Amino acid sequence: MTLSPHTLDILKLPGVLHGFFDRHGGLSPSPMASLNFSHGDGELYAAENRRRVLDFFGGGMDLVGLKQVHGDRVVRVGASHGKGDGLADSDAEEADALCTDIPGKLLLIQTADCQAILFADPVKKVVAASHSGWRGSVQNIAAKTVETLMGEFGCHPEDIRAGIGPSLGPCCAEFIHWRQELPWEFSAFQRGDTHFDFWAITRMQLETCGLKPDHIAHLGACTRCEDRWFSYRREGRTGRLGAVIGLGHGELRH
Repeated sequence: MTLSPHTLDILKLPGVLHGFFDRHGGLSPSPMASLNFSHGDGELYAAENRRRVLDFFGGGMDLVGLKQVHGDRVVRVGASHGKGDGLADSDAEEADALCTDIPGKLLLIQTADCQAILFADPVKKVVAASHSGWRGSVQNIAAKTVETLMGEFGCHPEDIRAGIGPSLGPCCAEFIHWRQELPWEFSAFQRGDTHFDFWAITRMQLETCGLKPDHIAHLGACTRCEDRWFSYRREGRTGRLGAVIGLGHGELRH
């Protein structure tokens, strides 16, 4: 099956490559079937799935991932990151966001209900990617990523675009113990007794950082509702989706 990642118009910028990949088009067997990015079903399957993504974007690039830990650390990706085959996480750092201004570095975030947030600044020619589960939202990793772009690259928030990938929608983001888990200010985004709109929470956090409202978009896809996505809440043992963004060596190809 040919890969056909989901994209957002807000991130279709010259020189920027991006895609939110669904679970189809890979080799992993059930229950990880089929385009699983994690190594939970073995190194060979995950490596081949990642290789297919590299080939999709034209080859000659490095895929750079993380050991995601639901924290708020942001890693600046340099020339040495992702060298070798770029297909394993054995040397990856423990963090939950990446940023780079180096062409040919494809930043990878893995999810299975959490948000992957992809960033691009067409002025400074910088990209970033964040993993934001509910713990990441509480720690405001979205804002910390924007602050890193400002501090490391001199980005201005009004130039930054942000796209939110498939994740639990307000229909399924249920937190029975939300009073112990979530800050009180999140109650403004409560939908019913125990459900929360984390898409709106992320938008609020990004706008508070200075991003323009029309520079923020999301796919509006709930991972638990739609079986084309991996969902931990729906399936328990499952694979991991991949969200990718990077700077190409030339103009926009996909």
